[in-house]
Amino acid sequence: MKTFFDTNILVYAFDAGAPAKRKKAVQLLSEHAAAGEVLISTQVLQEFYVAVTRKLAQPLPEESALAATRELTAFPTVNVDANLVLAAIRSSQEHRISFWDALIIEAARSGGASVLYSEDLNDGQIFDGATVKNPFA
Repeated sequence: MKTFFDTNILVYAFDAGAPAKRKKAVQLLSEHAAAGEVLISTQVLQEFYVAVTRKLAQPLPEESALAATRELTAFPTVNVDANLVLAAIRSSQEHRISFWDALIIEAARSGGASVLYSEDLNDGQIFDGATVKNPFA
């Protein structure tokens, strides 16, 4: 079983300003990493670096953020290409969601994930076989 991790879940794993969410995110990531189930995308890697260096109350130093991003590249990664962008456009129109959320969904679908961990989408919603789970709900 593949589980796709949206950027927000990974960011919480490094957010000292949200200790309860940090604990849950670290636990979730550790469990799925140990089972070899984690899947991410190039979009997630990009957003992660920006978020942990600029959007946290206590941002990570750039070198720490680079090291964390490098560690994330060990997970199977869906490359965002032109076909995925076009699929996301169609998905955003069909589901009436943001393009960026649709791109996450399409990456999860493309990678064969059956679970999509995200705080941004509706918990329990199913997109083309991938069920959204909000671990903080």
